[in-house]
Amino acid sequence: MLKANTELLFLAAAVICALLGAIFDIRSRRIPNFITLPGILIGLLLHLILGGWRQFAMAALACLICGAIFLVFWLAGGMGAGDVKLMAAVGCLGGMPSVAYLLILTALAGGVMAISLALWRGRLKDTLLNVGALALHHRSEGLTPHPSLNVASAWTLRLPYGLAIAAGSAVTLCLLVVQR
Repeated sequence: MLKANTELLFLAAAVICALLGAIFDIRSRRIPNFITLPGILIGLLLHLILGGWRQFAMAALACLICGAIFLVFWLAGGMGAGDVKLMAAVGCLGGMPSVAYLLILTALAGGVMAISLALWRGRLKDTLLNVGALALHHRSEGLTPHPSLNVASAWTLRLPYGLAIAAGSAVTLCLLVVQR
């Protein structure tokens, strides 16, 4: 029972952190360090206090895994550094048992939101063609950002990905609650 309650606490903290990041991302298109860095520190401290050194290490590993996976997308020019840090903080807070759910559900939420945004703006065909162009570019150029299809380009559709991270975190928490 205590383990289930602490897992809920960890994920609830992750959702709060993600929601704060999403609010700033929607309003300013930035996720500030004063949300992400304390999120990581609080995650590490919570896991240490409630689970000991082993769980502290697992939270650090969760942070590294989530951050490293999102770092690839930042290197490729597909998202901002704030998104990477927010996902690392959410992974750290949620802990190792939640990493797969957080990553998969965040990716699914981001995909649904991206398709919805493209449909809403009447640019679904262009977006799908751009996905093909990006795949060809990264196949030959590696993680080098595409010269025009990246987050720095003013004319590309940009999704505040903090919102997808918040949605993925919230669904992960809901799944944990339903499983209990």
